[in-house]
Parts: sequence; structure tokens; C-alpha cells
Amino acid sequence: MSCNSCSTGKDGQPRGCKNNGTCGTDSCNKLTVFNWLSNMSLPSNQKPFDCVEVRFKNSRKHFYKNTENLSLSIGDIVATEASPGHDVGIVTLTGELVRVQMKKKKVSHDSEDVRRIYRKASQKDIDVWSKARDREEEIKKRSRELAIALGLQMKISDVEFQGDASKATFYYTAEERVDFRQLIKDMAKAFSIRIEMRQIGFRQEAARLGGIGSCGRELCCSTWLTDFRSVNTAAARYQQLSLNPQKLAGQCGKLKCCLNFELDAYLEALQQFPKSDVKLYTDKGTAVCQKTDIFKGHIWYAYEGEWMNWHKLTTDQANEIIELNKEKKKVISLEEYAIELIEEDTKTDFENVVGQDSLTRFDKKPTRNRKRRGAQNKKKRRNNNGNKATVNADGNAKKSRNQNAKKSNKPNAKSSNNAKNSNNTNKNSNAAKSTSKNNNRRKKPNKNAKPK
Repeated sequence: MSCNSCSTGKDGQPRGCKNNGTCGTDSCNKLTVFNWLSNMSLPSNQKPFDCVEVRFKNSRKHFYKNTENLSLSIGDIVATEASPGHDVGIVTLTGELVRVQMKKKKVSHDSEDVRRIYRKASQKDIDVWSKARDREEEIKKRSRELAIALGLQMKISDVEFQGDASKATFYYTAEERVDFRQLIKDMAKAFSIRIEMRQIGFRQEAARLGGIGSCGRELCCSTWLTDFRSVNTAAARYQQLSLNPQKLAGQCGKLKCCLNFELDAYLEALQQFPKSDVKLYTDKGTAVCQKTDIFKGHIWYAYEGEWMNWHKLTTDQANEIIELNKEKKKVISLEEYAIELIEEDTKTDFENVVGQDSLTRFDKKPTRNRKRRGAQNKKKRRNNNGNKATVNADGNAKKSRNQNAKKSNKPNAKSSNNAKNSNNTNKNSNAAKSTSKNNNRRKKPNKNAKPK
């Protein structure tokens, strides 16, 4: 989702509103709620719900009472009650949906945690609030340096200023108990503000900071996940995943929360499978379970002592053999059941359901044209070979005739050649005489020509 003022720039990159989490529409922040009752009016003689939902930094939300009966809407910046002083936040939800959210999160209307709203934030409140938020990164860096100098085994992950800039909350993570009394004194001297230290878990830290998971999407804890359930390695065993901590751990260093998403479906499917520790008794020997395929419903068994030879059975066949064993009956062998499952092709054909062509369709030239051209060339070669044979036969006959004629007319040919040579010599002599006369005429000077 994105706010209404977001658009693309010249290069196609998202421009964004650049409000750094203070967007008025609140639709580009995480854990947003769409007010689908905004266009509906309340029944007559009914007052609107007097509580609103206010968001602070990193989508931290609380419920506040509107005791002053202010006309509030989503995106308004308000000054709320805090201890001490006041805080500044953005209204994210109003109306009857706030009642639903309070009921979902089990927050009572009369609880002490539900404080009140003072007023709509003035320009002075907004300026102080924005300046305090600009100081957070610098103070976080300086506080980490102070913690390292004291040798404390802790990590300060985030700093959040109160709206009036009188107090700052430092969120940190640590594996053991930390004595940070001296750290608080040093930070109070350096920053001249009220200090509050709050320890959070590693998953809460990942939710606050955000990031990209191994699936390529944003972390679930930073987008929509609100409750953190405990994740065990048993969830990976039920799903037949390798117990590799590098693959099963998320960015927080703990087991991934997504291991619990499909666990119920796996547990429901495993109810049809026999337990892996149940053995099958046959006349040939005792078979032990080696592997299960939950998706296809197959189980592989191997005889004791013949661990290299596996026999594939279905869940129905395995349950049938187990029922016979309970009646103290044995099957001859597993091969009788395994014969029914002949070796199937393990290759899966992926159909083009989207309708897109392959990316390598231009890499290979079509083979049909080559075959057609090859067939045509073969026909041409055959025809040419036949024509050559006939031409050679006719040519040999003509050659024999010409040779016989030449042998008979040899003297006549010589006389004719002598006559031709004599005629050519006479012509050449006459041509030479004519060219010499013409040259002499050109060399004679013209008497009538005028001097230059």
C-alpha cells in the first residue's frame, strides 16, 4: 500500500511523500487498518465512540480518550498525555472500529492505560517534535559508544524521543542481565534529558527495525504479525526439514515464525500415516520405516539386514498390513504390494498455464525447414545425376562421329587452312599501306594556314 500523494519520478522510481512515517493518510505505514465504516453515519441519538487510536514511532499504537470532544480524523497530529509532559502522535483510527480493536486486544475502556488527549498539536509542538526526531540517530550512535566503553554486553537498537523532547526511551537487547546504572548517569550528563531503558527481545527488535527475509519479502513481524508464538524444532521435524540452524533461523537469530504457518496442515495429513516406529512383520522378515512422502502419500520400508533395498507402499497398504499383524497374521512379503506401484516417472511436466512463450525460443533455429531443404536437395541431386548420365551417353556418340569425320577430311582441312592464312596476310599488307599513306598526309604542312 502507499499514500495517495505517492507517484513516480522521471526515471520510474517511486517519489513518495518523504514524510518519514508522518504521512497524513497513514496508508504507507505497517499494521494499518482500513476504516470501512468511514462513509456510514451513526444512527440517531447515538454518540460516537470517545476513544481513538494513536500511532507513534515504528507503529507503536495506543488508545486514548477524547475527553475534550475534539473533531478528529485520520491523519491529525495530536498532543497526548504522558508521564511526565506530553507526547505527539498521529491519529490512525476513529469511530466504532476503535471499539472493535480494543476488544480484540483486550483493553478495557476504564483501564488506567487508556489516557486522554490534550489538544490538537500546534505548530510549536510539531517543530519541537521534528527536531527531537532528527537527534535520534546521533544520540543512538553516541549511546552505543558509551556502552562499549563501559564493557556492557548489550546492544542499543533504537531510540525514541517523547513529543516534548524531555525524555528518551532506549530499546536494547541482551542475553543476560545488565547493570546499566553507570550508563544512565553518563547518558544523562551527555544528553541532558530524562533516560528510560527498556529491554526487548530479538524478535521485537527485528519487528522494529524491519528487513527482507530469505523468501524475498518483508519480514512478517514488521508488516502484519502482532503476536510472537514460540517455535520449536519439532515443527521442522514434522515438516521433514533438515535441522540446519543457518536455514531455519531468521534475521533475529531465532527459529523462523513461518515454521508455524503450515504446521497444522502437516499434522492433519500425518494422522492418516502410520507411526514411523511401527514395524511390519512378514514371512520374509521384519520391515522398518525409512522415509515418508506426505504430499504423495507414500512410505518406504526396508527389511532388517537389507537396508539398501527399499520398498514403496501407500498409506492404505501399510495400514492394511498393520491390521493383519494385530490379528497375528503375516504377509508373505512386501514385494507383492510393491509390485502394484511400478516405477513411476519422477519427472514432472510443468505446463505453460500463463500463456507466455519460452525465453529461449530464438536460440535454436527451426528444424523443419532444414529437413525440407535436405529432402529437396536430395531430389535435385538425383535428377542431376540422371541428366548427366544421358548427356554423357549422347556426348560420347557425337564425339565418335566427329572423330571419324575429321579422319576422313584431314587433307581438305589443311588446304582450307592454307588458303585462309594467305588471305589474312594479304589483308594485313593492304591495311599497313593505307595507314602509312594517312600518316604522310597528316605530316604535310598547310600552306593556307595563318601564323599564330
